[in-house]
Amino acid sequence: MKFLRQFGIILLISFLGEVLYVLLPFPIPAGIYGIIILFSGLQTGMVSLSSVKETSDFLIEIMPMMFVPAAAGLMDSWQAVKGDLLPYAVITVITTCAVMIVSGRVVQFGVRRDRHE
Repeated sequence: MKFLRQFGIILLISFLGEVLYVLLPFPIPAGIYGIIILFSGLQTGMVSLSSVKETSDFLIEIMPMMFVPAAAGLMDSWQAVKGDLLPYAVITVITTCAVMIVSGRVVQFGVRRDRHE
């Protein structure tokens, strides 16, 4: 029952993200709104870590399985993709590096901030 309650909390937050996506005129994905809501709730104490921890750990563990349908879809449309493989590879490398750099900088900022408090 605990897992159902935790999953319900995560689904509710995701739903609120979807609602914000529909209501607000910004080009921000609904998942980002949901992440911001969850982060804000955790920071303010409105959502306790223990109220979502086990289910979120489970979802993180099975995350690689969520990419299987996308990979199968890519294999299904290989003929359309194969002509533009080089641009896709370049974009993938550039965006991967950008995400790693930005993530590293954010973590460094957080570590420095924690040391000063």
